Amino acid sequence: MADVAREAGVSHQTVSRVLNDHPNVRPDTRARVEEAITRLGYRRNLAARALVTKRSRMLGVVSFDTTLYGPASTIYGIEQAARTAGYFVSIVSLKTLDVDSVRDAIDYLSEQGVDGVVVVAPRRSAGPALESLPSGTPAVAVEGTLRGDVSVVCIDQAEGARLATRHLLELGHRTVHHVTGPPDWLETEGRLEGWRAALEEAGRPVPEPLPGDWSPHAGYAAGRSLAAMDGVTAVFAANDQMALGVLRALSEEGVKVPDQISVVGFDDIPESAFFSPPLTTVRQDFDQVGRHCIEVLLRQLDAGAGTCERLVVPPGFVVRSSTAAAARVP
Repeated sequence: MADVAREAGVSHQTVSRVLNDHPNVRPDTRARVEEAITRLGYRRNLAARALVTKRSRMLGVVSFDTTLYGPASTIYGIEQAARTAGYFVSIVSLKTLDVDSVRDAIDYLSEQGVDGVVVVAPRRSAGPALESLPSGTPAVAVEGTLRGDVSVVCIDQAEGARLATRHLLELGHRTVHHVTGPPDWLETEGRLEGWRAALEEAGRPVPEPLPGDWSPHAGYAAGRSLAAMDGVTAVFAANDQMALGVLRALSEEGVKVPDQISVVGFDDIPESAFFSPPLTTVRQDFDQVGRHCIEVLLRQLDAGAGTCERLVVPPGFVVRSSTAAAARVP
C-alpha cells in the first residue's frame, strides 16, 4: 500500500479510502490511485485486513443435495448476493443434515474464519442441527423452521401451491390432483398444505395425493396412475421435474394436455418453457432469497448475533400452455 501511495503521489490513508470505496475522495485522485494499483499489480493482504477489521469477508454455506434445482439455485443466489456485498463464500455440501454433520461443517468453516453461516435446510430433520449451532454464531437458515436462535429466509411454499390450485379451479376444474414431494421436506409439507387449503376453501373434494420424490421418474409413475383414473382433469405436481414425468406418461397414454388434463408444476426451471406443452408453473425467486440471507447476516454482524428474523419471499406464477379451461375437456 505504501508503494501505491508513492506511485500515485498521495498518502497511505488516501489509498486506504480508495480501496474501501470511501466517498470523500476526489475523482481525479481516485483515478490516479486506481491507475497506480493497476500498474503495480497491487493485491490486498486479506489475512492482514482481517486482523485489523476483525472480519474475514468470508461467509460459510452449509448445504444438502446441491444436485437438486432448488438448493443449487439458492446457493447461486447466495453467492451472487455475497459478492455484491463484498464477501466471498466457502461451501460445504453434506449428504445428510444431521447434528454431527452440521457441527463438523460449522467447525470446519469456523477454522477458516468465516464471519457468518448460511444453512440451506430444506428437511425437517435439520431442525435439531440448527439448534446445535454454537452460541453467538451469526447464522441464517434457508427454508428452515423458526426454532431456537436462528433466523430464517424462505419462500412461501403454501401460497405458491394455493396459486397453482386456484388457477386450475378458476379454469372450471372440479378438483385438482396432487403429486407430492418426498416426506420430511419442508417444501413438500408447504405445497401439500397450500393445495389442500385451496380445495377446502373452495368446498371441493380433496383427492388422495400421489407420492413423489422430485424426480421425473416419480412423476411418470404418477402420470400413468392418473391416466387410468376416471374424472381427472387437473394435476398439480410439486416440482417441474415431476410435472415433466407426468406430461410424458399422459402423452404415452394418449391423453392430451391441456385439452383433457391440465398440468401445473412448481419452480419454473429454465427448461419448463420448452416442455411439450410449455409448463404453467410457480416461480421461486432464488436471487431474492440470496439477497435477504446476506442482508440478515450483515445485520447480525453489525448488531451482534441473537436477534431472530423471519423473511418470507412471495412466489410468482407463470401461465403457459399446459393449462386450459375445463370446458374444453370432453
